[in-house]
Amino acid sequence: MTTATDRTEATAAVGNVLELRQVNVIHKARTGKLFRPDTVHAVKDVDFGVARGETVGIVGESGCGKSTLARVMVGLQPVTSGEVLFRGAPLGHGSRARRTLGRSVSAVFQDPATALNPRMTVKDALIDPLNVHRIGSPREREHRVRDLLHLVGLPQSALAVLPRQISGGQRQRVAIARALALEPDVIVADEPTSALDVSVRAQVLNLLTDLKSELGLGLVFISHDINTVRYVSDRIAVMYYGAIIETGDAESIFADPQQDYTRTLLAATPSLLE
Repeated sequence: MTTATDRTEATAAVGNVLELRQVNVIHKARTGKLFRPDTVHAVKDVDFGVARGETVGIVGESGCGKSTLARVMVGLQPVTSGEVLFRGAPLGHGSRARRTLGRSVSAVFQDPATALNPRMTVKDALIDPLNVHRIGSPREREHRVRDLLHLVGLPQSALAVLPRQISGGQRQRVAIARALALEPDVIVADEPTSALDVSVRAQVLNLLTDLKSELGLGLVFISHDINTVRYVSDRIAVMYYGAIIETGDAESIFADPQQDYTRTLLAATPSLLE
């Protein structure tokens, strides 16, 4: 039987699509004196990588730097120091690098209501990235949009509606479809279920897991809920005050946590304890 450790070693052998090396992100705070402003060290010396076909969970409490790390991965947050590598090569700066990364690494954010333009129909939201990157002919783009809806389990009638006219779970499915539009190698999902009702969270989690398996995607799943992270992840990275303090396959993290903070997270979900 294939274990989580076997899967982790197999994907590591293929090589990481996206890799961070000693990445730091320091923000200047609005407080402090004029010539000595306070700073916030949001991400500290982070080494992290993800390959196609694996799910890496990042877990930690609110404010620990998870979302900043997600923004680094999708090219929305410049690093203060360190390297971001894409397919083994340092990622450059400028629009060309952003465009290359944007095609291969997509994001699904926490609140689908704010992630989607309220004035664009579902069809317009899905076809927009294809237009921006000039992928295919107009007819091929239309077919791609219909295929995306089918992939995330939405009816074709959803093409004509606005985001406010569908439920939160359906909006998140549209957001996932949009993230898949450019056939990325990796999806970074930042708290993708926390804004949803409990009744639809499992559906979205199952959808992400199925899509990862079906399409061979790499998935970075970020959450403050270690129970949810365990459910979907092959590997887990525990984040605390901007630093990744523990990593390992999901089974070993839960069976034998090495850090006190990891034990604290586990203690907050007693149903998971052995």
